[in-house]
Amino acid sequence: MSARDRALGAFAGLALGDALGMPTQSMSRAEIARRYGTVDRLLDAVPDQPIAPGMPAGSITDDTEQALLLARLLVDGGGRVEPLVFAKALLDWEADMIRRGSADLLGPSTKRALDLLQAGVPPEEAGRGGSTNGAAMRITPVAIATPPALDPLLGAVTAASLITHNSSLGIAGAAAVAAAVSAGIDGAPLGEALDHAERAAAAGAHCGQWSAGGDIAARIRWARGWVRGVGPEALADAVYEVVGTSVAAQESVVAALALAEALGERPFDALALAAGLGGDTDTVAAMCGAILGAQHGLSGLPAEEVAAVVEVNGLDFGPVVDGLLELREGKSHGD
Repeated sequence: MSARDRALGAFAGLALGDALGMPTQSMSRAEIARRYGTVDRLLDAVPDQPIAPGMPAGSITDDTEQALLLARLLVDGGGRVEPLVFAKALLDWEADMIRRGSADLLGPSTKRALDLLQAGVPPEEAGRGGSTNGAAMRITPVAIATPPALDPLLGAVTAASLITHNSSLGIAGAAAVAAAVSAGIDGAPLGEALDHAERAAAAGAHCGQWSAGGDIAARIRWARGWVRGVGPEALADAVYEVVGTSVAAQESVVAALALAEALGERPFDALALAAGLGGDTDTVAAMCGAILGAQHGLSGLPAEEVAAVVEVNGLDFGPVVDGLLELREGKSHGD
């Protein structure tokens, strides 16, 4: 399998997970079961969905849109994204979402950081309180553009996270996802990719402003061991009730990697289960989808469902993935 197929798979898996979780985001597990039953396909959002009321099946959310936004900035900037340029792009994106009548706007850490930036706080300080999963949800393009060697990867993750999530938890969560995706694109088996995610999270915990919360690397290691070999119902209980599925990076990032560990050979089952868990379902499923998409490649994901997401949203991952892989090739040769 080629690196391009794996990179396309990472973006397609992210978008598929995002779309599966779109109709269930910010709902409880019990409410999801009551309103939708079992989530085993792309679903229309119910009219009173709290974030995406009435959105058609297959629609993506901020996870995929912001990942694509970051990807284009990386390609246009030759692998670098100026913090103020990124901030303006995020604000413009939110303004466009408001014009479209969407309630799917900037997350709490990103919104707070951009408000501080507009008030004159320096870019390196504005994101110091960002401990949620916003950086991790959109980090996939950085993973595609950067080989998995830990030091350069962590540098790229930190640079992309600084403006909104310059905290130990924010960077550790983003580093974990990026490491798993980047290692997968290089062809590392799932177990090795998730081991690399643990190492990256441990290193990322020493970056940015210290933030109180469970250590992400330790929680990933514990969760991976706990979920191995458990059935779907017990897995759902473990992730929803104990790991957690909130926007906190130490919950949702760990949940995504735990699902990848438990259901790595069945990517659609992993993403559908994530979509039915409750909480920040679109982001958990998107992060898990990026990791498993890098493992299985575009050719290993369910073609009908991916095609539906591409068609509903008018997506074309090819050009941006090619640009990101050119950056990766340059970094591999020290350019």
